[in-house]
Amino acid sequence: MTTTVWHCRSTTLTFARGPLLLGIVNVTPDSFSDGGEFLDPSAAVDHALRLVADGAELLDVGGESTRPGAESVSAAEELRRVLPVVQLLAKRTSIPISVDTSKASVAQACLDAGAIIINDVTGLQGDAEMPAVAARAGAGLIVMHMQGTPATMQLRPYYDDVVAEVAKFFHERLTTLESAGIARTAIAFDPGIGFGKTKPHNLQLLANLESLRGSGRPLCLGVSRKGFIGSICNRPPLERVAGSLAVASLAAENPDLILRVHDIAPTRDVVSVTRAILDYRSPTASREKL
Repeated sequence: MTTTVWHCRSTTLTFARGPLLLGIVNVTPDSFSDGGEFLDPSAAVDHALRLVADGAELLDVGGESTRPGAESVSAAEELRRVLPVVQLLAKRTSIPISVDTSKASVAQACLDAGAIIINDVTGLQGDAEMPAVAARAGAGLIVMHMQGTPATMQLRPYYDDVVAEVAKFFHERLTTLESAGIARTAIAFDPGIGFGKTKPHNLQLLANLESLRGSGRPLCLGVSRKGFIGSICNRPPLERVAGSLAVASLAAENPDLILRVHDIAPTRDVVSVTRAILDYRSPTASREKL
């Protein structure tokens, strides 16, 4: 079986041990779950290092909320929030750093400071300069699907077939980005759970992850503490850990996966146990002596 690789500048990531855990480091005042907790750069760095100690294999630093209804912030303000955090983390950990931004100038500054991945909720469509920035740096990419913008995406999202339409988007973006000089192996895709989708849309996508993998590229899932989990469990954001773990356990059955989560330690346990059970489904798997 061919091993999928994700090339992020000079770093090559693989999925031989199962999903990669991407720890969320929000330096925003208004994110839906932890807005305002880590505005101070030292607090954000301490939080990020705790995530690493808990088992995070990558860190995702974001300075602009993309919650439903969120308004955009200027590039200068976003840089003021994220750049000191990226600079400090690059000095204090060797864990790969992702910057969660749709602005090319923010991405470039963070790449210069040591980030190796751009996580763009607009799928590199929000800023015409972003593909060139990514191509020049050889950055790893998380290319997300979103219907609308954060300010409008939950007004009346509609699809004839959400799974087929997101899969088509991935195929089209792969072709376009390769034409822009970006290596196929640098790209991972995110179906954008909660970004211009209703609860049924989110559940359809999660139930059909294999149908989204036609590009052969890794999938990134950001489901941690999301609203659809709250609507199922009737829980506020900070009480949605168990629901988030249920999704992580099901998703961990899929190969070549990146899980973007707030709660690294319990997610690591769930993924480890899920993968251990899956090993026993294969007659050729290496098994511990009973």
